[in-house]
Amino acid sequence: MAVPTTPADVTIRGAEESDLGSVVRIERDAFDQPWPYTAFERFVGEPGFLVATRDGAVVGYVVGDVTPNFGRDIGHVKDLAVATAARRRGIGRSLLRQSLVSLAVDGAEVVKLEVRESNEAARTLYCDTGFETARRVPRYYRDGEDALVMVLDVAEWQDDEAEP
Repeated sequence: MAVPTTPADVTIRGAEESDLGSVVRIERDAFDQPWPYTAFERFVGEPGFLVATRDGAVVGYVVGDVTPNFGRDIGHVKDLAVATAARRRGIGRSLLRQSLVSLAVDGAEVVKLEVRESNEAARTLYCDTGFETARRVPRYYRDGEDALVMVLDVAEWQDDEAEP
């Protein structure tokens, strides 16, 4: 499998307790319905909670986990955001790709996520990475907007990534 590319000045690593303040600030800036601090706290130490740093500052994060599912474990990308000033530099793409690797190593065969139907930028990122829309969930978000559930077969994705 090809190594995910990351901008040269960015490091992706596991999230630590000391990162949570920055993660929550990015979350509040990025989303109308942000997760609370305690939601992130539960994922510290999990292989699917990664942060991107530049010059020691957190500029993005991804939260994912793996759930056993009758012999075919399912990964779930729960949250992904990049600080406004750091967007459009490939950081979100790098975080997503690295999270897929982490979830696969943790046993996921399939990875799913939910995305607002109106979030064109995120939908484009997910489609470009290989996710496909599986279904629509009406009124998924508190404001009544529908979510699209997107899925990716990790083994197929890894095979595609390995091709020159």
